[in-house]
Amino acid sequence: MTTPTTDNTKSKTITLDEPIKRGEIIIDKITLRKPSSGELRGVSLIDLGNMNVVALQQVLPRITAPILTAQDVASLDPADLMDIGMEVAGFLVKKADRMVFQKE
Repeated sequence: MTTPTTDNTKSKTITLDEPIKRGEIIIDKITLRKPSSGELRGVSLIDLGNMNVVALQQVLPRITAPILTAQDVASLDPADLMDIGMEVAGFLVKKADRMVFQKE
């Protein structure tokens, strides 16, 4: 489930259906920050827009709080990965285009 933060064009908070377990730590919410161009280095924007798992594994550690590792991404529930991927892909769309999409 996605919950917008104060500026929903800059960050989004995702509540995971299946929390991530790291030893004693349980991560049930992840905040995604809109990436800068530098944080997208080495990643195809087309792959990222298509929610390619490898592309997400490269970018998510750069834009998540708490920081997700590639291993964390690989172990995500598919529904959570889809939710996160849709939000990341949404960051790649211009504001005006997002507004048109949201109204439909």
